Amino acid sequence: MDWQQIAALGVVAVTLGLMTWRYFRPRRLDFHRTTGCGCGSTSTPTGLIVRGRRGEAPQIIFKSR
Repeated sequence: MDWQQIAALGVVAVTLGLMTWRYFRPRRLDFHRTTGCGCGSTSTPTGLIVRGRRGEAPQIIFKSR
């Protein structure tokens, strides 16, 4: 086995190790990812509707009860 094969296998091993570590590492609690707004509440108000389509302006509709 020459040095190029050893170097290539080393790159593959390091890449596999990093991908495995990223997959199995414990994740931090991220309020922005879990709730969408970062406020910590787990549910959105029932009267608030947020819609958006590509190329159009976003629509935020609040329905009072």
